[in-house]
Amino acid sequence: MEPDPTHARLSLRDIGKILGVSHVTVSLALRNNPRISKAVREKIQQVALDLGYKPDPMLAALAQYRRGKAVAPISAAIAWINAWKPSKKLRSYKEFDAYWVGASKAAAKFGYRLEEFQLGEGYTPERLHQILTARGINGILLPPQRPHPNWGNFPWENYSVVRFGRSLKHPETHVVTSDQVANTMLAFQKIRERGYQRIGFVTHEIASFERGHLFEAGYLMAQRTVPEKQRLPICVIEEGPNTGRVEAVLAWHNKHKPDAIFTDTGDMPDILQRAGIRVPQDMALAVTTLLDSTVDAGIDQRPEEIGRVGFLMLNSLINDGARGIPPIFRQNLVEGAWVDGSMLPHKGATAAPAK
Repeated sequence: MEPDPTHARLSLRDIGKILGVSHVTVSLALRNNPRISKAVREKIQQVALDLGYKPDPMLAALAQYRRGKAVAPISAAIAWINAWKPSKKLRSYKEFDAYWVGASKAAAKFGYRLEEFQLGEGYTPERLHQILTARGINGILLPPQRPHPNWGNFPWENYSVVRFGRSLKHPETHVVTSDQVANTMLAFQKIRERGYQRIGFVTHEIASFERGHLFEAGYLMAQRTVPEKQRLPICVIEEGPNTGRVEAVLAWHNKHKPDAIFTDTGDMPDILQRAGIRVPQDMALAVTTLLDSTVDAGIDQRPEEIGRVGFLMLNSLINDGARGIPPIFRQNLVEGAWVDGSMLPHKGATAAPAK
C-alpha cells in the first residue's frame, strides 16, 4: 500500500483513493467523528498511521482563516445539560447565563448551535443518550448543577465533555473556570492599594468545600505579602438563615477588627447590617464575583469569556476525537478583572508597601 509518489506530502485524497472513499470521509474518520462507523474509522486511522500521514499545519491554518472570514452555517448541535430542579433556576443566575451566552456565540462561529436538554424533566440519562445519538450530538457542556444529578449509567465514553466550574464532582472531565487563586490575590492587592490594611475573608462552609478552598488559598497566599500583625484568620459561616451567621461574623469582627472584607457570600451586606455594621462607613466590602450580588466592588470573573473558552476546549476535543473521562485531567483558568465600587471607597491614603 503506497501513496501517490507525485505528492510531496500524503494528503487526505491520497488516503481516500487507496481506500475507495472520499477525502471528507477520511477527514471525519481521522477526527473520530461518530458520523462514520467505528469499523470504518478504525480502518482509515490504521491506514493513515501505516502510511505515516501527518496533517499539513499551513493548510489547517488556511482553513481556520477561511472559517473566520465566513459566516458558518449552523449544521450541528452541542448539548448543554440542565439537571436543576426547577430547570429555569440555572440561568436565573447571571453568571451561569453568561456561560451560555459566551458558549453560544463561540459555537455559532464554528457552525454549531447550543441546545439545552433538561435532565429529569422528560429525559432520563438513558433517554438523553438515545436522543443525543439519534441527533448525532457528540459534544456536551456541563454547567454547575444543583443538586448533583444521578447520571445512572450514562455512557460518557461516547462524548466529548467539558465542565464549567469545580462544584460538579462527577463526571470528572476537563474544566473551564475562573482563576480563583489569582482573582483573590488581585482583589487583596487592589484593596490594599485603596488604603485598607486589615483585610478579612468571609466564606460559607459549603461553598468552601465545593470550590476546593481556592479562594481561601489565594487569600492565604496574599497574606504572606503583608506584616504578620495584619493577617486575619478566615471567618467561616454556615449557609442559610438561622444558622448563627450574624453572630459568627460579629464575634469575628469584634475580635480581629478588619477594616475591609472580601467574601464569596453574596448577601454579606444584609449580614453586616443585621450585625449593626455599616457599609462602607464601618466596613469596606468587595466580593469574589459581582454578578448575582448587591455588592458593587470586587471581581468581574468574565463569565462570558469562560463560556467562550469552554466551547473552544470542547471543540478541540471533538476535533481530536477525545471522548469520555480523560486519563489526564486539564483545567483551563480564566483570569478576572478588578472593578471599583462605592462599597469599597479609597481611604485617602495608599497602603504601605508590603515588607
